[in-house]
Amino acid sequence: MIYLLKNLINNSGYVILIAFLISKIKSFKKIVQKDEFQLRDLIILSLIFGAFGILGTYIGTDVRGAIANTRIIGVMAGGILCGPLVGILSGIIAGLHRYLIDIGGITSLPCLISTITGGYISGIIYKRASKKNKWIYGILGGILVENLTMILILLISKPFELAILIVKDIYIPMTLVNGIGIGIVILITESIFEEKEEIAGRQAKLALEIANKTLPYFRDVNNDSLKKVCEVIKDSVGSDAVSITDRNYILAHVGLGEDHHVEGERVLTESTEKVISSGDILILKSSKDINCPNPKCPLKSAIIAPLKDREGIVGALKIYYGKEDSVTFRDETLAIGLSHIISTQLEIGKLERIREMANKAEIKALQAQINPHFLFNALNTIVSFVRINPNKARELIINLSTYLRHNLEIGEEFIDINKELDQVKAYIEIEKARFGDKLNVIYDIQEDINIKIPNLIIQPLVENSIKHGILKGEGKGTVKIKIIKIENNKVKISIEDDGIGISQDIIRNIYKGNIRENKIGLSNVHNRLKLIYGKGVNIERLDKGTKISFIVS
Repeated sequence: MIYLLKNLINNSGYVILIAFLISKIKSFKKIVQKDEFQLRDLIILSLIFGAFGILGTYIGTDVRGAIANTRIIGVMAGGILCGPLVGILSGIIAGLHRYLIDIGGITSLPCLISTITGGYISGIIYKRASKKNKWIYGILGGILVENLTMILILLISKPFELAILIVKDIYIPMTLVNGIGIGIVILITESIFEEKEEIAGRQAKLALEIANKTLPYFRDVNNDSLKKVCEVIKDSVGSDAVSITDRNYILAHVGLGEDHHVEGERVLTESTEKVISSGDILILKSSKDINCPNPKCPLKSAIIAPLKDREGIVGALKIYYGKEDSVTFRDETLAIGLSHIISTQLEIGKLERIREMANKAEIKALQAQINPHFLFNALNTIVSFVRINPNKARELIINLSTYLRHNLEIGEEFIDINKELDQVKAYIEIEKARFGDKLNVIYDIQEDINIKIPNLIIQPLVENSIKHGILKGEGKGTVKIKIIKIENNKVKISIEDDGIGISQDIIRNIYKGNIRENKIGLSNVHNRLKLIYGKGVNIERLDKGTKISFIVS
């Protein structure tokens, strides 16, 4: 028994040494350190730990026709560390090997059954044990499985007298060595998980340092500030290029590939579109995975993380490398942290810009919409009706008070759409009283629409249609206001006129953010909608006139 014990200790030493060496292999670490295993990962791990089991069989010691071995060490360590599938598959691999190399052997069938059962038990331990005590459960599980093996030998192996002798010889050595061996292999492999946590901690610290460096650039987000953010990230993480995109366009790109990954251009790769549509992080190991349409693109591997806000995915953070398969667990952890931080900073910056724009809109409303000219014109119109149509004059006074009250109560960021429409109708009635039959307004508003929308979002567009569309054209025309429900509880709002029509230059400048002062109402609405919903107004130049539409939810 002492001789057998020494042999098993030596054999387990080989298994433990190989486990230690494998735990230092980069590719093995990358698999084990994943937060979630893919089926491919589980199969690879099953093959690795199944190979440990096969090794334990090959270096075993013959005892009366049986093989005293350390097979169960690899099988149970794999299941306890990586889950039930790995335990069962590696158990099947090692168990079948044991059976097939000695078909008809006295302990072949009991060893097959106990090896597969050990894999199953290791999966139970994986689910029940905590990280700190897995090695203890591993030892106890190993002892349990070896006891099961001995019972199966006694029940199945023939002749029974020989089975008893075998159990007497191997019971204590195999139970002790395999139980302790499982615990040691688990402790060795768990160091990879501890290393993973240490890496995550270091990367979290680095992400916070990057956040601190980039914070000033998010106070006024534009292409230049985002380029500075990319430069900080690139220098801090040691990558070869960094990009930030919105859902459709490259906002900033720094590093390799600047010649064709150009800000303002559409997103080039399908992988980026996939991240934006799915919201899942994506690791690209080769230039083939990146699939850049430029054949000379120097970017060989990348990690792409989604950027999110309350409304969903707003863009992507892309960290590129000039060599293939350069993305490590460290990079993945950092990219996840950075994407969360940048998403938060973009959200904060967006809210700040909305607040600033609301303030500007309030000032503009008070300065431009409630200006002396408007008041004088409205009052003169009312005075003209006092003698000839007192009832009409009274209606206009009510409309003017409604209009003024709404403009003086624009502190709320969102208001009921019906309240916004009351203000729009009041404004229109005043303008119709001034211009008479020259101005016609059609309302096509679906009933039972109850939704809150950004304040002062419809009236500026109606005013724009009247002032810059109809009055600057033939001096008369029609404005159509249409509000309908569409899918997913969204509402589509459109303002259409048959006036002079907006020029393509103005449309282009509004989309680019370069707009003339006299069109600031339309530009303001577009920018506010884009900040809140991710998409601004859609401007169409018609054969006669202009149609402006947008969707709110």
